[in-house]
Amino acid sequence: MLALLPKLAAALFLSFNLTGSLLLVSAANSTHPSSYAVWAANSAISRGQGNGLNSAGKTTVSYEHGTFWSGLRRLYEETGNQTYFQYIEDAVNRIVAPNGTIVGSDYSFSAFSLDPLRTGPGFLYLYQQTGDQRYKIAAETFRAQLDGHPRTAQGQLWHKLIYPNQGWLDGIYMGELFYSTYTSLFQPTNQTAWDDITSQFSLMLTNTLQNSTAPNTTGLLYHGYDYSHVASWASADRGHSPEVWIRAMGWYSMALVDVLDILGSSPPNSVPEASITKLRSTLLDFLHLLLPRIRDAADPTSGVWWLVLTEPGRAGNYFESSGSSMFVYALLRAVRMGYVDDADGSLVQAAKKAYGYIKDNFVVDNGDGTMGWTGTVVVGSLNTSGDFEYYISQSDDINDLKGLASFVLASLEYEKLGSA
Repeated sequence: MLALLPKLAAALFLSFNLTGSLLLVSAANSTHPSSYAVWAANSAISRGQGNGLNSAGKTTVSYEHGTFWSGLRRLYEETGNQTYFQYIEDAVNRIVAPNGTIVGSDYSFSAFSLDPLRTGPGFLYLYQQTGDQRYKIAAETFRAQLDGHPRTAQGQLWHKLIYPNQGWLDGIYMGELFYSTYTSLFQPTNQTAWDDITSQFSLMLTNTLQNSTAPNTTGLLYHGYDYSHVASWASADRGHSPEVWIRAMGWYSMALVDVLDILGSSPPNSVPEASITKLRSTLLDFLHLLLPRIRDAADPTSGVWWLVLTEPGRAGNYFESSGSSMFVYALLRAVRMGYVDDADGSLVQAAKKAYGYIKDNFVVDNGDGTMGWTGTVVVGSLNTSGDFEYYISQSDDINDLKGLASFVLASLEYEKLGSA
């Protein structure tokens, strides 16, 4: 069936309601599922997004795909609909050979990039579900990469080998979700690993946190830092980059919540509580610090967030959809899981207001049963100036999976508000 999806998409759209029932919606009928999480996921599937192949049809070990698989996994767990699980499995099987070799055309062990590791939780999920050793072997390749990964003198993993001594917020989401999942499954008593994961979060925050005297301070985290102070953008103060970029902050906020989930979802008695006490308390402290600041950084009228959070309202700046979806997800999940107290309801209210704007302004009904997605900036890097002009010069895209996958996750959390 999945092999027919691209052909079917032109005339029919696969739609599943939250009970997992299959509906066929004709192209002439613009009716869509009541669940925006389902609508977004099914739309991406109909376009073949996140399937282990890039737009040129070559295999890709892509963090965007790994993020999308997390949304599909949760939809599968919510609905029991096997289509979502099968899509993950088919995608992973394109980049993991039967012998466990990672065959993505763009993956290089020796590049020491954290980005591909975001697919690792998908490997481990399939190993847990199927017992197929190929997935464990592939995950062990990523774990070996971490063992040899270059670090700063403080111990921060470099974002990539080509960016010496640089730590980026993005890399925390890419690396620590895999690192935590692998450790919980196979090395639950490895105190060195748990302490290292704690250190990755702590070093990043310590080196990038805006202080109270910074220009346009939000109290949030700069995109990254260069411990060696060699990069053109590195500040005299800790070597941090000059701006707070929305998606980098979004990745970090989601990582805080998702690693706490991993700690809480470990099999009974597998991870000694004493081993993860420091990590858990660190992540909770950081959430308590950052989530109110994320709430307060939202645009007061729209409720969503600017591309460059340190320059609200500046000419050229705009409301960005991927990071806004990430913030909605982190706010709602942190409250629902009890990681933060929202006694006055302001965190949830901020997320609800933002979600309403996202749904009304970034979601496009294509009229054929699928939805389109807008407002996601294609890229944000620290490979050039890292300044405001750089960020606003990057193009946005239609149906960018970084944004769409984050919207799936945000929608899953938002839709739970109605069933609470």
